[in-house]
Amino acid sequence: MDFVTVIGFDDIIYNFKNQGLATISEWIIMLALYVVPYEMMVGQLGATFSHTTGGLTSWIRHTSGDKMGYFMAWSGWVCGLPYLVDVANSTVVSFGWLFAGNNSYEDKMNNWTFALFTAIIFIIFIFFQHRFANSLQILSVIGGGAMFIVTVLYIIMTFAYLGKGGHIGTQPFNLRSIFPTFDTKFFTSLGLFIFAMDGAEFVAPYVTEMKNGARDFPKAMIMLAIMTGFLTVFGSFALGVFFNAHHLPNDLKMNGSYYAFEAMGKDFGLGKFFLYLFIVTQAIYMIAQLAMLVDGMSREFLSDTAKKYLPKGLTKKDKNGLPIHGYWLTTLLCSFIMFSSATLPNINSIFNQLLNLNGIIDPFTTSFIFWAFIKIREDQKKYPSSYVYIKNRRKALVMGWWCFLLTLVAAFGSIFQVDAPTGSAEYYQTIFLNVFESFVLLGLGLLLPVIAKWQRKHDKA
Repeated sequence: MDFVTVIGFDDIIYNFKNQGLATISEWIIMLALYVVPYEMMVGQLGATFSHTTGGLTSWIRHTSGDKMGYFMAWSGWVCGLPYLVDVANSTVVSFGWLFAGNNSYEDKMNNWTFALFTAIIFIIFIFFQHRFANSLQILSVIGGGAMFIVTVLYIIMTFAYLGKGGHIGTQPFNLRSIFPTFDTKFFTSLGLFIFAMDGAEFVAPYVTEMKNGARDFPKAMIMLAIMTGFLTVFGSFALGVFFNAHHLPNDLKMNGSYYAFEAMGKDFGLGKFFLYLFIVTQAIYMIAQLAMLVDGMSREFLSDTAKKYLPKGLTKKDKNGLPIHGYWLTTLLCSFIMFSSATLPNINSIFNQLLNLNGIIDPFTTSFIFWAFIKIREDQKKYPSSYVYIKNRRKALVMGWWCFLLTLVAAFGSIFQVDAPTGSAEYYQTIFLNVFESFVLLGLGLLLPVIAKWQRKHDKA
């Protein structure tokens, strides 16, 4: 289930578009200095609070109080909404490729139709999730497993292609070409690296459903780190073989995954076999990711947040124990984001703006994980755990502060990661949308406690 929330073939594509072949070494650096520590810290937090159901919200609430827990719950939920829209967008794109067999759907669909289809995807999913109790687990296992297998297949076929003397798209292709350049572009795209590899905490609300969560959840994090490392490094290498990293398509972030499998099919003389294999896998994977994130985020927001900060209607659950009103609020706000961004010139601009918005706000939420880790290591006796990442307390705190500060730097740097030409009208419109959408979403979080307080006074009266 957790693999669905962390890494997919698209995540490799996004950063390959920004950095080219250098992304190979950058993945290795990020894995060693950030991803492995991050997932091991999530493992310890999950083991420490294995009896709670709110995931990151519970961790912050138990270490920093109810008010901090509420703000974490709201900011974590809100910061995940652009990603949900991005996932729903990708679902629409996958169906566009499924029915057209190419990217011609862009010409047949205007911005508002694209936004409408995205909203419909949400509504269909909520109906499905509401009617079928165990659909989440089934979808996650099928979607996550299929995506892992297909990505591994792509890597295997790349080496088979090289073995038969296939031409390498990127030239020169050597060790020097993969060395990172620590320039402005690297630091402004750092947030997308973090965005691509975080998300492990979304599965934390399900620790209580494991047979022995305190023991087995950290093991799952170790396995997740291994899978993430393998796919990001070798997946980027494979992309460098089939694409010329110096001349990439403008719409690579939106359609690059499909181009990759289409190119592989042509090189092996199999037509569109690999393309349609990936299209079906991507559609299932995206629906599974949507299911995992909407449910996981709603649980994280509503399951262990102090009720005095929430209007009563939001905490209502259906017969399957699902926070159904939380689902509908998610759909409403995601529709707001989607229709606001639909004012951009074209579908590709919408996709890129929402993707880059994730690189700005997603790291802010991730920083709460490191804050919670710092708090439990400051008072180890108060927060015992069956699994401890870095037994030396001082070294553990240094690593916690390193990840915390790096995440915030990446978030601020990503403000300047805009795909539109600098100084153009689209460039300034994108920045405006980033500020406007963030202001509305965060502002609503300040209103909910006021509504809840009014309700309590009204009930008392």
